Amino acid sequence: MSGRNPWAGDLVHDEEADRRGIATDVRGGTGWVLRPERGVERRTSERPGRLTLLASREETRERL
Repeated sequence: MSGRNPWAGDLVHDEEADRRGIATDVRGGTGWVLRPERGVERRTSERPGRLTLLASREETRERL
């Protein structure tokens, strides 16, 4: 994956929670709202340095 930071719609790994999720909202660049790949349980990550970009929004769409 490129070295860019995760953004809304990207598939990420949250190191702190040890889970994957899709970034659904970026709050001023300081908080990310994540949802699971399947399901609706949302959580917030206040530590963007612990998010690893797994696939961009565009790459994720290509898989569907």
